[in-house]
Amino acid sequence: MRLLLLWVLNALALLAVTYLLPTIHVTGFIWALVAAVVLGLLNTLVKPILVILTLPITILTLGLFYLVLNGFMFWLASAFLPGFQVDGAWAAILGGLLYSVIAWALSLLVPGK
Repeated sequence: MRLLLLWVLNALALLAVTYLLPTIHVTGFIWALVAAVVLGLLNTLVKPILVILTLPITILTLGLFYLVLNGFMFWLASAFLPGFQVDGAWAAILGGLLYSVIAWALSLLVPGK
């Protein structure tokens, strides 16, 4: 039950990002749910590999490259989904950052195990 609630909250976080940034578009709540699943899968399967591969540049930039990597994951999810669109690199970086913060804040509302 907790997983389903977090999934819906992540979709709501994605919709909140689309209202805050005019350069990110989601065509509806169903596409937001699908995008939340795709973002979760990419962050679980692909992101750890990219974090390890880009560790030297992340250390060199004192962790700021992690924001670029987060934006890349956001853009990559939009590349797979026709109902989710990101208009540019800066929009992806800012959208990824906002999505992370909003999803984290909403996940605090869900009681722990």
